[in-house]
Amino acid sequence: MERTGYDTGKYALIASVASSLILVTIFAGLSVIVNSSRTVPLYSQVDIIAGMIFVFILSMIVAASVWPELIEKIMDKRNR
Repeated sequence: MERTGYDTGKYALIASVASSLILVTIFAGLSVIVNSSRTVPLYSQVDIIAGMIFVFILSMIVAASVWPELIEKIMDKRNR
């Protein structure tokens, strides 16, 4: 069965969203740890949530340009 561009796009979208969610989780965890270790909180909840949205958007932009090429290379190696 031959892979189509649709399959590559689907896998790239899944990989992009998954990697972005992982980065957002890391960002949220680190910001909560930093905030809870201080007597006076450094960040408000709005700051943390806005940062999570910002990290998600930026990581989706980067991941959307990186993952398709990697997935095409992986699929080419499997088809050989």
